[in-house]
Amino acid sequence: MKQNSPTGAAFIVGGNLAGAGVSTTVGGMGLAGGFGAVGLGTVPIVGAGGVVGAAAYGAFKAISEGDAAAFCAMGIGSIGGAGISSVVGGMGLVAPKIGLAVGIGTVPMAGVVAVVGLAAYGIAKLLDETGTRETPAQVFERMEEKVLQMEAYSAAVTELEVFLYGENLNQKFAALEVEDETQVLKAEFQQKTETCVSSSVKFETANPKVETETNSLKSRSLETWKCVNIIKGHSAGVNTIAFTPDGQSFVSGSDDKSVHLWDLKTGKWLYTFAGQAEAVLSVAISPDGQIIASGCVDRKITSWKLDTKKYCHTFLYLDFPYSHTGFIHSIVFSPNGSILASCSDDKTIRLWGRYTGELKRTLNGHTEAVLSIAIGSYAKVLASGSADRTIRFWDLNTGKQLRMLTGHLAAINTIVISPDGHTLISGSTDATIKLWNFHTGELLETLTGHSSAVVSVAIAPDGQTLASTSRDGIIHLWNLRLGKILQTLSGSSPVAFSPDGKTLVSGGKGATLKIWTQRFGSDDSVLENILLGNEEWWEVLAVDKFASPKAVKFAYVRLARLYHPDINGSACAKSKMQAINRAYKEFRQQLNMDNLGNSVK
Repeated sequence: MKQNSPTGAAFIVGGNLAGAGVSTTVGGMGLAGGFGAVGLGTVPIVGAGGVVGAAAYGAFKAISEGDAAAFCAMGIGSIGGAGISSVVGGMGLVAPKIGLAVGIGTVPMAGVVAVVGLAAYGIAKLLDETGTRETPAQVFERMEEKVLQMEAYSAAVTELEVFLYGENLNQKFAALEVEDETQVLKAEFQQKTETCVSSSVKFETANPKVETETNSLKSRSLETWKCVNIIKGHSAGVNTIAFTPDGQSFVSGSDDKSVHLWDLKTGKWLYTFAGQAEAVLSVAISPDGQIIASGCVDRKITSWKLDTKKYCHTFLYLDFPYSHTGFIHSIVFSPNGSILASCSDDKTIRLWGRYTGELKRTLNGHTEAVLSIAIGSYAKVLASGSADRTIRFWDLNTGKQLRMLTGHLAAINTIVISPDGHTLISGSTDATIKLWNFHTGELLETLTGHSSAVVSVAIAPDGQTLASTSRDGIIHLWNLRLGKILQTLSGSSPVAFSPDGKTLVSGGKGATLKIWTQRFGSDDSVLENILLGNEEWWEVLAVDKFASPKAVKFAYVRLARLYHPDINGSACAKSKMQAINRAYKEFRQQLNMDNLGNSVK
């Protein structure tokens, strides 16, 4: 009887050693399911190995002795496993070190617990041989106490949370900082240089140009845009932004039916122009900085004097108490300030006298809502983009349609004309940006990089940098000469450059505005601010500030599944994921502090 005891112990010890080996090789593992997540560190895995060893010993004894009780134990275990699966639901085993992720359904669960039943039989046989008076249930209870000691359990849960909810990902993404665009561009120009060297005929003329461009890129490569201020003042989403000519202040129009005036340098609120009955969709400031106008969902255009803040008048169509018969999507002053143009859901464009507010002309031709308009620097031609997927050019003096451009596959939401007046840029729901020759209508280039509808574009005064934003909350900064993305920012529509081009203002999330300025160098703190955009953690994770920890974790996992670089190959995925990780880390730190404060109380 005692001769077999060492054999049973050898099975269990062998299982323990095997479990330790698995833990060392595979690393931390965990169970995740509807119940949450439980980590399996070294101690639980060693214990599980012992259970498997006991089961193996039970199988050995059952076969050698022909004992049917072993099969009864397995059957009872299978029924219990099926019951656990029906109550707990689906589970999964994850091992991040080796990339393992296996689902555990009802059948596998029944099999697992059947093995536990067989292990119980094996331990019972071992106890019978050694003369130990503990029952199998008592032995398992004692084993569970040791395997699931609170210290080991807490460490295991922490280990799994690290994998599932952030810190492990932080390590993984620490090396995935936003790639320096310069390296790519430098490599391209190096290739151009080598091509020039290989051609003795073209070498003398081509090489200096390449060198000049490379030097220029080196200087530009050090420039990054940093979010220096997040302005909170509106109570609803921001739809439109316009700068005063001196660049010292800007206005924003919102769904909260107001227009706010802000100091650009400090972000301080200066004044609110009220009176609109519905959401403000567009604002414009006259070139001389004297008049501000707003176009709204209430179908009216209203104007004020910027210096005195006094109401001027409402632009009314004939005897109707409205400016248009539909929402007013865009308004713009002509370069000389004498004309205010507007476009609407009613498919028309209207030209108004700035001083009198009288209607001068209505431009008809679009077959769907007109969503955006722009006037060239010479104040002779107006361009319009529409939901009918066309861009049309109009003579401001005669109202005649000069040209119609097609090429976008969906509504054209935004258009802008370059400062030199030679290029028109359009952004569409088809997620593309197109560059057109303003004079001939020729399509020059199509920029692709956004993953959803492009809703706002702005061009810097130097004509070299374009800012664009889409509905997914991504801002791209483009080098127009190269047609490449220079930098990706986290922000929303709309976007607008200051008159000197050194500041970019964008929408944030919800009712916020972001102010971005250029910085030089690659300081880590600057980079971190760029990635996080100076947003609060709940803004990054798109949850309520007082959301439950469970809701925050759910939001984190959902965003991680969207922006994990292994899943999302877009250019912005890395920086977005880093910002998400930092936000979740900040949340956990705050949660720990709150828990500590509660324990002290």
